[in-house]
Amino acid sequence: MTLLTTWPESGPETVVRRTSEPGEIAAALAPLGVRYEQWPVRDDVPADADSDTVLTAYRAEIDRLTAAEGFATVDVVALHPSDDPGFAGKAKAAREKFLEEHTHDDDDEVRFFVAGSGIFYLHVDGEVHAVLCERGDLLGVPRGTTHWFDMGTRPAFTAIRFFHEEDGWIGSFTGSGISRRFPDFDTIAAQYAEYAEYAEYPA
Repeated sequence: MTLLTTWPESGPETVVRRTSEPGEIAAALAPLGVRYEQWPVRDDVPADADSDTVLTAYRAEIDRLTAAEGFATVDVVALHPSDDPGFAGKAKAAREKFLEEHTHDDDDEVRFFVAGSGIFYLHVDGEVHAVLCERGDLLGVPRGTTHWFDMGTRPAFTAIRFFHEEDGWIGSFTGSGISRRFPDFDTIAAQYAEYAEYAEYPA
């Protein structure tokens, strides 16, 4: 279940919106220029599948989006828990790279979640929108949009990335520190099951 939570940029004390309905999420994000779609998932693609397997499985969807949007490169990024002693350090470094608010001046940030989850935080027009993306979700953040991404302290995800520019991911950091004032991935994930239960069995 995907989850959208919106707060005023002043802080998370007041929840402006919280919904898990895909149509409501898409409608709320569209005025921001943010693309939200759900693609059919491939049950025969394991969470830790290699890049070639992932790209082959989703070739039809990749080709459709690439043709429509003119993407120059497509690749796969993955990070999953491991018994490797170096995993904790690798995960921490990867998380910290994206955790501070930034923009992309020359490209959109478009991701499709093949497996696992992560949260994109969009800071637009005086509000912060936290989009918890899971398997089957595609999110497209327009260039110039201030945002950050949190994969949690123990990342577990595989995602397809789309780029218009061959240089790939280049961020311009704002230095605002706003990301530290809002609930992180682990906090929202801990609340996730409680909200999912309420959404399924409302009072």
